[in-house]
Amino acid sequence: METSNHEVASNFRQNAPTISSSAMLVQLNISTWSGRKYDKEVSNEIAVQKQTTTKSGNFNKILFAGESKFEAIGKHAGNARTHHYFATMPWSDSGLRLLTTAMYFDYQKNITEMEQEFHRLVADCIADWDNMIDRARDNLKTMFNIEDYPSKDEIASRYRFSVKYSPVPSVGDWRVDVGNEAMQYLNECHAKAQQEHIEGAYKEVWDRTYEALASMSKKLSGDKKQIFRDTLVHNVSDMVGLLEKFNITGDETMRRAKVKLEDIMFGITPDALREDDDLRLDTKSKVDALLKEFSW
Repeated sequence: METSNHEVASNFRQNAPTISSSAMLVQLNISTWSGRKYDKEVSNEIAVQKQTTTKSGNFNKILFAGESKFEAIGKHAGNARTHHYFATMPWSDSGLRLLTTAMYFDYQKNITEMEQEFHRLVADCIADWDNMIDRARDNLKTMFNIEDYPSKDEIASRYRFSVKYSPVPSVGDWRVDVGNEAMQYLNECHAKAQQEHIEGAYKEVWDRTYEALASMSKKLSGDKKQIFRDTLVHNVSDMVGLLEKFNITGDETMRRAKVKLEDIMFGITPDALREDDDLRLDTKSKVDALLKEFSW
């Protein structure tokens, strides 16, 4: 039996205050310069050499190949995005992510440190900009073109790092006067959309949990011990905390999964799994049972 929009709105209103007070929306924007440049002349030369056409492929120059200061910025930006996605849940296609209040202080501390390090790396790179261009001239030889390189002022403006926070909109929070009937319809649509956002956010949490458990089960299988990194255990242990901190609506299934996973991982260490065959088999058995129980 399908649930009407009105019933969805009514049910969601009971959870909306909890969601609004237990989470916020956060958007991370990081801009970097690729350091790559399409070279039409070289692309044409390759096309002639290979007896093909220019549409068959393009040649892009790496303008700062091997420059550690430049490459460090891109790597750090990637790490910041990884942290951002790990600590948050999806919310909308616009880039907004759901950040629980339980995760806020750790997230804010880490992302602030990452922002400061980002700007330090950019400043370090710009300070060596002229020397890097000289080395690029020696490296690229006839492919070098000074016009490919932005000035120091221009390149500084291309690197940006910003974090914006906003509250989760509550059902009924409309700044328009459209009449009671229309307002009820808007609230029902909003309630349904909010519920879909929450379901999408939870799906990512379940997917992360499944991936961590499935990977552990695979590595612990077989008579022959498989080599695995410590992160195999840490990734699963981390999900215990995330299942608790991400559970902003008090979902009973998520709470039960957290308790069972916590019980499985109690006292489990990477070294213990490597050294104790019985522990490996027992842990795998429990992990498999959990995977089956929740039908991920």
